[in-house]
Amino acid sequence: MSPITLLSDFGTQDASVAIAHGILLQQIPDAAIINISHDIKPFNTRQAAYLLSAAWGKFPAGTCHILLFDLFSEKTPRILVSELDDHYFITADNTVLPLAFDPVPKARQFSTLQSGQSFADWVKEAARAATYPKQGLATLPEHSLKTGQQKPLQMIGNEINCEVIHIDHYENVVLNITRDQFNNYVQGRNFTLHFAQIEDISEISDNYADVRPGIKLCRFNSAGYMEICVNRGNAASLFGLRIGSRNNGIKIIFE
Repeated sequence: MSPITLLSDFGTQDASVAIAHGILLQQIPDAAIINISHDIKPFNTRQAAYLLSAAWGKFPAGTCHILLFDLFSEKTPRILVSELDDHYFITADNTVLPLAFDPVPKARQFSTLQSGQSFADWVKEAARAATYPKQGLATLPEHSLKTGQQKPLQMIGNEINCEVIHIDHYENVVLNITRDQFNNYVQGRNFTLHFAQIEDISEISDNYADVRPGIKLCRFNSAGYMEICVNRGNAASLFGLRIGSRNNGIKIIFE
């Protein structure tokens, strides 16, 4: 059995994650289940998309990624299956895949929950989808995924406004701009990353040790996203940066 990954906003205060594991193991006893994360901020599709995009490609071909995220956003919940590079994604229609991938993988409708069915029923259907013959996926009806409302990066004058999409365990602050996007905008010019009203950074570091302990820096992480860090410190707390906050005031100014 190929690995199965789980990604959710359930947190770990209650039994939801354990229930999902238990149901999957009842249905697929030999499943190797790996948790990507269950600490997504509730209903934060952008953070879910970032964590999925950062992790999925590190797993072997054939891996099935189950997104237990915003499962009941529709009146009639659907279980959808998408395929990309021999990886399989089982999701609700919650805009995560369109935010995680460009181009967006084609989705197919595996099944639909009936009135009164629960989270446990959704997981059972996901387990059934995970073991569905791969050659049979092409026979399932296609489904057009919702695309969400997040605004793309946009240069206004000589500035780009950035958002915080994730804060990791070390309180490094991940922004919604990738290395490729940054290089496309900077084109050899000088830049200033401005945030927290008075803080500026004007160069990209390769790693944390490029600056002294306690000094701020920005770098591109292993997923290719820009992040604000403090060497051996906690950038989010130090600068008051929060996911979804309108007071972050983060922008990149190009000269």
